[in-house]
Amino acid sequence: MPRLLVVIFFLLLASGTYAQIDSLQQLRDSTKLNLDTAAVQDSVKKETRKERKEREKAEKERAKYYYKDILKDSTRLAIEHVSRVAWRRSAIAPGWGQITNGGRWVWVKLPIIYGGFITAYFVFDYWNYYYQMFAKEAAYRIDNSGGTNNVDLERMSTEGIIRQKDNFRRNRDMTILVTAVWWAGNVIEAYTDSMLRNRYNIGDDLGLKISPTFMPTQTMAYKPNLTNYFTPGVKLTFTIK
Repeated sequence: MPRLLVVIFFLLLASGTYAQIDSLQQLRDSTKLNLDTAAVQDSVKKETRKERKEREKAEKERAKYYYKDILKDSTRLAIEHVSRVAWRRSAIAPGWGQITNGGRWVWVKLPIIYGGFITAYFVFDYWNYYYQMFAKEAAYRIDNSGGTNNVDLERMSTEGIIRQKDNFRRNRDMTILVTAVWWAGNVIEAYTDSMLRNRYNIGDDLGLKISPTFMPTQTMAYKPNLTNYFTPGVKLTFTIK
């Protein structure tokens, strides 16, 4: 019995020693792996800011000539260049891109574009005039604890004048926003017209033919006469190219 206990003791001691050796070996291997990874990372040169900018510039330049890794042909590059010129010119001066695109409708578009800007100017001047008038009156009453600076507004209360001032200011600012949207619409129209004009055939000859004709019309079912009658009309014929 004592011998058996001694044997069991030595077996437990040996297993514990083997486990410690195995854990030390795993720790040594993981430490070596971490050191190798750190050495690899240190060996890789970090990208500087200048190199990053040059790389991004090269990628943008490549994107001009490729579309989803497909090389663009010279025709598509020319169309994109013309479209860029059109919308950039309209962004600088409204109507310039429309003149660049050409076409018979350009002299209709220009009056509409500049008519919108002229209308926006007069609307802005209207709202701004009354805003300034009510703002001066409100400031005068607050600084002088009453009294009236404008005889046309003497019957209005101070709260009403402040409320009107805010309303006119909001309308004036809204006019500026609408004018900016009108300018953006001018740019979008120039770009869209250039793309459609150069990519698709939207010329004046749309293949439309108009000719008078007679359309057969049957009588109602409750009438005894079932013969066909003809009604004059106009026939439109479109030819898709």
